[in-house]
Amino acid sequence: MQPVLLRDNPMTMRYTLTTLCFLFVLTGSQAQEKKLTLEEAVLKQRTTLAPKRLPQLQWLPTGADFSYVDTRNNEEVLVRGHALKSERTEVLRLSGLNKLLAAVPSDTLPKLPLMKWRDNTTLTFEQGKKVWSYQTSSGVLSLKDSITVPEGAEASERSQNGSVAYVEGNNVFMEKDHRRIQITRDGSYEIVNGKSVHREEFGIDKGLFWSPDGNKLAFYRMDQSMVTDYPLVNFSEKPAKQKAIKYPFAGDKSHQVTLGVYDLASGNTIFLKTGEPAEQYLTNIAWSPDEKYIYIAVLNREQNHMNLNQYDASNGAFIKTLFEEHDNKYTEPLHPPVFVSGNATQFIWQSRRDGWNHLYLYEHTGKLIRQLTKGEWEVSGFDGFDAKGKKAFFHATGNTGINRDFYSVELASGKVTRLTREDGVHGCIASADKTLFIDTYSSPLTPRVIQVLDAGGKVLNVLLKAENPLKEYAIGSTRLFTIKAEDGTPLWCRMILPAAFDSTRRYPVIVYVYGGPHAQMITNSWLAGADLWFHYLTQQGYIVFTLDNRGSAWRGKAFEQQTYRRLGDLEMNDQISGVNYLRKLPFVDGNRLGLNGWSFGGFMTTSLMTRFPGIFKAGVAGGPVIDWSHYEVMYTERYMDTPEENPGGYKLSNLTNYVDQLNGRLLLIHGTSDDVVVWQHSLMYLKKAISKGVQLDYFVYPGHLHNVTGKDRVHLNDKITRYFNDFLK
Repeated sequence: MQPVLLRDNPMTMRYTLTTLCFLFVLTGSQAQEKKLTLEEAVLKQRTTLAPKRLPQLQWLPTGADFSYVDTRNNEEVLVRGHALKSERTEVLRLSGLNKLLAAVPSDTLPKLPLMKWRDNTTLTFEQGKKVWSYQTSSGVLSLKDSITVPEGAEASERSQNGSVAYVEGNNVFMEKDHRRIQITRDGSYEIVNGKSVHREEFGIDKGLFWSPDGNKLAFYRMDQSMVTDYPLVNFSEKPAKQKAIKYPFAGDKSHQVTLGVYDLASGNTIFLKTGEPAEQYLTNIAWSPDEKYIYIAVLNREQNHMNLNQYDASNGAFIKTLFEEHDNKYTEPLHPPVFVSGNATQFIWQSRRDGWNHLYLYEHTGKLIRQLTKGEWEVSGFDGFDAKGKKAFFHATGNTGINRDFYSVELASGKVTRLTREDGVHGCIASADKTLFIDTYSSPLTPRVIQVLDAGGKVLNVLLKAENPLKEYAIGSTRLFTIKAEDGTPLWCRMILPAAFDSTRRYPVIVYVYGGPHAQMITNSWLAGADLWFHYLTQQGYIVFTLDNRGSAWRGKAFEQQTYRRLGDLEMNDQISGVNYLRKLPFVDGNRLGLNGWSFGGFMTTSLMTRFPGIFKAGVAGGPVIDWSHYEVMYTERYMDTPEENPGGYKLSNLTNYVDQLNGRLLLIHGTSDDVVVWQHSLMYLKKAISKGVQLDYFVYPGHLHNVTGKDRVHLNDKITRYFNDFLK
């Protein structure tokens, strides 16, 4: 049964569903009998069992041509097409490229490398330290550049003029005209240059920032000498060896960050005068188009006050604060200012100041011109401007929170136009002149469609309609629906039923939970955001249920901030609302409920097993936070304040306080080298259980970090499946 969408305006998406509030989604053919193996469900869900895609899909620098990598006769081929035509032209075959490389001579490649168009006839790609150029018109391969970046270097960034900056030994170096230049010399275990800082919170994912024309390089310098040394142990050596990391616990000293600027012309480095206090967060770095200024969103440690500051890139002087943002709970800058194409006097800023993440147009002086988008929905991604700088493009959730659509907005008027039409989750990439868009979308009923849109959203060409990769498997149905929280807030739920579902039977249910900020488990996409392993579990005779509680992502600031200072409290109430809903269903066995989650989900699983004892018969908690005072400064203090400021909230959420209330089977799992939720968390819980005489189950993955990846992921999912089979089925 398809949902009916009522579209009152470009942003409105209201579902009219059945009286049971069910959206029934058939994700596979129930007539098929083939079952997933565990290895298929875990290792192939993003390869052969994922909907077909067009790898390396990209627009050429000018015009309406695009390219992608295809497989023809078991060989990778780069093909080129036109937005309005169905024909595809072969540009380069892997065998042909390897023949050219062997003739140089150079090492051949097992697959086509990531290729970029320098112009409409020239491709470039990297091979180790070499940068190659391939002329598609003549078929000539030539060595464009040779990067002398050391093998062990980290965090490399290439500028517009071809210079490369990188980090080695926590120092910043650059390569220019085959000259190696050392920019910093104080790098050490305690002084880190050129890498991401603040534990990669606040949207930070790198530490090197080239100016627009590549004449200057900004870089983070992090002094972590005052931060606690935390021991990790490498058990693969004899004897086992300790490796210390810097881990700032909530309420303790945090590292101190500054921003350096290296001038290629003078060879000098200056540091921006970001001032006191030293413990503040320097986030969302941006250059002005003329390379004269740097903008930083400076956030206080309390994370409730942000200044967007302007600094002189030549001498580091503070120029002024363009504007401030304040929130009684917390404000979280995640996106740097983006200057309008061809207009160095205006920029776009993203903010949740009105309760929802929206776009704001500013003068470079800090004067607000207008709020470009508004409404009870969130901008989920900003995608640049048209060639004339008259329109901006963005992705947004719509007011259901589970869709993603693509929009344009006129800067002069704030008029918003929805460019994607089909229900589901869309991701669009624009041509160079922003007149054409390649739209990739899926929904629970649509594995993947890739199509070309014009500037008004009209479909001009369909490049791919992927077949259902699970059509040969006995895949059950997925239901998307909402239930109400205690205060009436709608909460999205996903229920996956076995392929041979019999409504007269009573099934055990596994509740998969995350529940924390910055994550959304349920989307209106292929498989509804579910893991293929969940469908494997339904083959074992389970129903799998997930609920996105208050505190999770893309439902607005108020939805998220209701958990402030009391993590794991309101979230559990919402999960119990889901349990109460399940227990009313005639096909659910309310005495056989299981629970599984990792990280914040591990915290939620352990919380629910002990603070609501007896509801769940078995639970598996992976990498769980046990005591928030043992988690990192940036994340924890945003949602909980410090332990000194909020002792009641920390006590309420400390799971060692509830160990003796465990009523059911609980398995804790942890990676021994976890540097996010350190191993100490689950060990503390285990020790408390022993002291209380409480029996629980425990398993570790030696050498694994915060998650279990690679082939060992099969072992993990098998471990969890067996546990539920033993104690729930």
